[in-house]
Amino acid sequence: MAVTAVWRGRIEDEALLRGQGRFAADAPEAGEAAAWFVRSPHAFARIRRVDTAAAAAMPGVLAILLAADIEAMGAGSVARPVPQTGRDGGALKVPHRPALVGDHVRHVGEPVALVVARTRAEAQDAAELVEVDYEELPSVTDLREAVAPGAPQLFAEAPGNVALDWALGGEPDNRREIDRLMREAKHVARIAVVNQRIAVASLEPRGATARFDPAGGVYTLRAGSQGVAMLRDQLAGILGIERDRLRVVTEDVGGGFGMKAPAYPEYVALLAAARRIGRPVHWMSTRSEAFLADQQARDTITEVELALDGEGRFLALRVSVLAAMGAYVTSHGAFIATSNFARCLSSMYRIPRILGEVKCVFTNTVPTGPYRGAGRPEANYAIERAIDEAARISGIDRVALRRRNLILPGEIPYKAPIGVTYDSGDFPALFEEALKRADVDGFAGRCKRSEASGKRRGLGISCFLEHAGGAPMEGAGIAFPGDGTLALDLATGPTGQGHATIFGRLVADRLGIDPAKVRVRAGDTRLGVDGSGTVASRGTMTSGAAALRAVELVLEKGRRVAARLLEAAEADIDYGGGAFRIVGTDRALSLFEVAEKAAASGEALDGKARAEVPQSFPNGCHVCEVEIDPETGVVVIPSYVAVDDCGVALDPVLVEGQIQGGVAQGIGQALYEDAVYDSRSGQLLAGSFMDYAMPRADTVPDVAGTLHPVPCRTNPLGVKGTGEAGTTGALAAVMNAIADALPGTRLDMPATPEKVWRALRHYERGGN
Repeated sequence: MAVTAVWRGRIEDEALLRGQGRFAADAPEAGEAAAWFVRSPHAFARIRRVDTAAAAAMPGVLAILLAADIEAMGAGSVARPVPQTGRDGGALKVPHRPALVGDHVRHVGEPVALVVARTRAEAQDAAELVEVDYEELPSVTDLREAVAPGAPQLFAEAPGNVALDWALGGEPDNRREIDRLMREAKHVARIAVVNQRIAVASLEPRGATARFDPAGGVYTLRAGSQGVAMLRDQLAGILGIERDRLRVVTEDVGGGFGMKAPAYPEYVALLAAARRIGRPVHWMSTRSEAFLADQQARDTITEVELALDGEGRFLALRVSVLAAMGAYVTSHGAFIATSNFARCLSSMYRIPRILGEVKCVFTNTVPTGPYRGAGRPEANYAIERAIDEAARISGIDRVALRRRNLILPGEIPYKAPIGVTYDSGDFPALFEEALKRADVDGFAGRCKRSEASGKRRGLGISCFLEHAGGAPMEGAGIAFPGDGTLALDLATGPTGQGHATIFGRLVADRLGIDPAKVRVRAGDTRLGVDGSGTVASRGTMTSGAAALRAVELVLEKGRRVAARLLEAAEADIDYGGGAFRIVGTDRALSLFEVAEKAAASGEALDGKARAEVPQSFPNGCHVCEVEIDPETGVVVIPSYVAVDDCGVALDPVLVEGQIQGGVAQGIGQALYEDAVYDSRSGQLLAGSFMDYAMPRADTVPDVAGTLHPVPCRTNPLGVKGTGEAGTTGALAAVMNAIADALPGTRLDMPATPEKVWRALRHYERGGN
């Protein structure tokens, strides 16, 4: 990607490259015990009896916890979702989710018991002797089968396995008008697309260490997370305790992608175990456990209808979705499937009427939750695949069709029918730049060269617009420890994005001081900073705005103190270059001198600030070319161009990394990844890296791209979210390219070599 500023490097990298990071397993505590979970081997079963006698007699065993032990400590349901309201005011069905199961298990891998022993090996050996008498029940893992008559019912309170029946644009007048437009339109493109289930597979699995201080009645949880304040609040609610009785600490995190944001059953059980035995208790997930216990993602079936007039102008969009919740509703599972998804349906196009309908469905699978994109890739994939289908049935060139329907700069601010207002963007210019950089005009020549070597070549276009920001409030604090440095305290936790670099530099630049004098602190609720963590591509927008507000508060206090120290009127005090000075004189005190003297007099410059930041709307256009070997079905990507509007780029190299990483994960879903369940037993068949394929360094292309920044108008930095843009654009770019290379065939993700090869053979035999 084009870099328009000199990169000053990431300050986080040296420690990580030298192996000096502190991840979940890197901080053993004195007297620490080890935990191992007994997990259900069944997708759906009634628990008749649990016998722990043989396990308890094993060497080194300190405790075995069951459901009754969790209930005895007063813990409630782990399910604490964002509220969602369905049709006619219907509430989201939120069945109880226990930390340890006592009656019915509802997915393979659900925790039933926790064994605590002196060592991990002793805990594992004992766990194998816990006898659980299961009465296996019929299960359902497929979305369509789950809502079919006669399907196994997971919860009595959710008839038909429907957790929520939801609609956007479902008002009677809008429905009638869309029905009319669909009947009378010159063209109606109709497609059904599948977003397969994805396992997050973060480099570092989940892990945690729990402690309990009986003197103060305070719990401590050290865990990999994406925001300690958010995790603390969720766990405190589950445990039924005040927030100040739970401290959450996070240090380095080896990948989050949304999966490490919420509370999990294991954390509650570990805290209960630490209280029971009076010692720290540590658990580190194995990779096999991660496949069975970490929130998974996507798993939707979407039917799309796009109506066009004779000139190819979009008239109406109707979308109907089945979205898997898995066995329980997670913190954001239903929100992602409904609100997050639907707010992307307008994309960067002028679509006068939109109706989005979603059924959130329970299945006997691992619960679903946030994963990079969290609803935006699913929406964009449906729209862009439908536009290519519209081009096919109307005979209008796919480039011309998109160009004809783009929202123009003069129409912005643009109020979309989905209820949001786009504050900024230049979609036509961005689109044309992407076409130029991808040399779309030269594609025919490249096709001929591929054909000469026996290959099929295709080109895919994916325009996208997503919403970034999520929860608008975020806090920040500034403190002066008295050692000539400044501490910037944040609630957003880094998982590799470069927070210490970007936020430290931001504050240093605003204060005119050496960035080396700014230390960014995060990952500890004792810092006293509230916020919603590193989710929804919101970090720079929200924490950046809060940090700027904290700087303003420091300078306001500093002027008052400097005026007193310099014996001048506050109105005569100016600040610049790291010092307060009397205007028109050389009398000055540095920021740190004022802070030191203020602290000595009991008037510290320390302070905390909050910022409320509206959503932003990152957008872009990605163009992908694929080359397919008809003999093997292997798909390679010789070219991938990304042009992105992420607003003001505070560090273009970090933005480049975010977009490249997102594209890689999008390519992973398009070509490789698939969390396949056996439909009869409910077993996860792709439950290891032997069976779950992911992209490698040699299968992900260089992302040739650039930034096309249009400053956001709703936050002081002019930034737009970056973290999920690459994934949002990639799915349709890759799959539209494959469809272009294989006209007449139909493929759902992932486009594995076997599926591509079989589709070609079927087409050659006259199928469709």
